Amino acid sequence: MDLHEYARYDAVGLRDLIKAGEVTAAEVETAARQALALADGRLNALALPIFTPALDHAADGPLAGVPFLIKDHGPVAEGVPFTLGSRALPGVVAWRDTDLMTRFRAAGLLTLGLTTVPELCVSFTTEPLRYGPVRNPWHLGTSAGGSSGGAAALVAAGAVPVAHASDGAGSIRIPAACCGLVGLKPSRGRVTSGPDLGEPMLGMAYEFALTRTVRDTAVLLDAVQGPGVGDKYTAPPPHRPYIEEVGADPGRLRVAVHTTSWAGTWVDPEMAAAAVRTGEALAAAGHIVTEAGPAFDWADLVRAAMGEGVAIASTLLLAPRVPDESLMEAVSRQFMKVAGEWGALDLLAALDAQNRVTRSVAAFFTGHDLLVTPALGRPPVPHGTLRQDDPGHTMASWLATLAEHGPFTQVFNVTGQPAISLPLGHGRDGLPIGVQIAAAYGREDLLLRVAAHLERAMPWRDRTPPASVVNA
Repeated sequence: MDLHEYARYDAVGLRDLIKAGEVTAAEVETAARQALALADGRLNALALPIFTPALDHAADGPLAGVPFLIKDHGPVAEGVPFTLGSRALPGVVAWRDTDLMTRFRAAGLLTLGLTTVPELCVSFTTEPLRYGPVRNPWHLGTSAGGSSGGAAALVAAGAVPVAHASDGAGSIRIPAACCGLVGLKPSRGRVTSGPDLGEPMLGMAYEFALTRTVRDTAVLLDAVQGPGVGDKYTAPPPHRPYIEEVGADPGRLRVAVHTTSWAGTWVDPEMAAAAVRTGEALAAAGHIVTEAGPAFDWADLVRAAMGEGVAIASTLLLAPRVPDESLMEAVSRQFMKVAGEWGALDLLAALDAQNRVTRSVAAFFTGHDLLVTPALGRPPVPHGTLRQDDPGHTMASWLATLAEHGPFTQVFNVTGQPAISLPLGHGRDGLPIGVQIAAAYGREDLLLRVAAHLERAMPWRDRTPPASVVNA
């Protein structure tokens, strides 16, 4: 299997080739290692050397033999070092698998590496001082997004068809938008965070993956969804396997299109136009499409986001070995500072704000099935635009800066609703444009039905970035 052939297949395609005996799992692994080495040399997206050997995995799972990567966002896989993108965490090693990693292994995924993140995963671009910037395969001088930027760059480049990602404010959907991928943030409680976490980031952080196709998203969600032992809460179980939603008739839906930033920030006309075109495509398919959006207090969302930031930093402050803050970037130090200053009343106020936003947005979805928005407020930015080591930032000013670039995603972290970014446009600069679609809580099935329809109506599979393995 040569690199060009390998890079054109999605995860299901590679799995089917292996099952049919047209290629061996060993041949796929060899191609994946070559593709990763080539792509990482251009993109700087791996936090560690390629794993030799690959991590243990089942030989008979639903994605057996499919190359895969995990994210350097904290302890994930037993025996694998992690840094959270920080110079302040040297030599820290995960002592056991997360429940999700156990499910990745059971699915048969061939884990070959660890992808780079911004420090503490608190940026919409991936440029940690420890590793340097991750380059976007569509334009090497441009951000691949964050915090799952390393994962997005390597999936988009064809190095692997699917990679682990997580999302605390848009960190799956924003890299998907920057790199032209499918990025689903599941409902709160859909994918377990056990055994060590119950409500990561006050219930506003989610884990899943980045893919190039809707069917890969569906198959992987089938493999990993469901409660873990002792989970505090879990999403309602699906009525049938998610893969059966791909190609299924979604019925006639009530679709709202909203292109105005809830933060009051400027939205690039190309980003807005892509969302409008998506609404037009859904109207042409027979859905009822209107211009509308939920109303909520942006100050409440900011307060909830502050609580989430405190929760991130508190994880480190409560660790057995508190990291050396002098080795952290400036914004990270601000997060640590605020976490040390907050008290119980501050935390409860953040939770109250989260509840108010959730109630307001959920009420909107009693009259609408889907909400279409831009995934980003502006195109992917050049490296150095978002400066996490800028000592002039406070936590509040950093969150405001992120809102200028991604004002549409974080609300669904707060509310717990599923949302997906799809690569439904391309800008005048040649960079992909992502469109976000959100549904009511627990309705990943509906998102996948509509995403599969749009994948056929507005196809993206034939678009490959200049730095793709296909173009090597």
